[in-house]
Amino acid sequence: MRDRRNEARLLCADLVQMEWHDPFGKLRRSDANLEDISASGACLQLEHEIPLFTDVRLLLPKGELKGIVRYCVFRDIGYFLGVEFAPDTRWTPRMFRPMHLLDPRRLVHRVIERVTRPTT
Repeated sequence: MRDRRNEARLLCADLVQMEWHDPFGKLRRSDANLEDISASGACLQLEHEIPLFTDVRLLLPKGELKGIVRYCVFRDIGYFLGVEFAPDTRWTPRMFRPMHLLDPRRLVHRVIERVTRPTT
């Protein structure tokens, strides 16, 4: 399957709170594990299924990120949600830095440097 993302996602791990309204209009709130993030979207794992195209808010210590659910799939340990942030919402590490944050591109560069480094 081809990756259709416009920008690289950073792998991360941190707990955040999410809010959304269920199909009956009731406000729901749940803790979610932030799996990866970019300026325009994120993947989260949680215990609840959230319907496609549901508006959600990620509540952060210094603000919030608004978005819409683009996918929701169940995998062995829970539901994984793809959230596309609203046009007026962009994530930056200054606004929120997850506890664990890794750019896989940097990791690949380190491996390439080790492999191509001349031995003495």
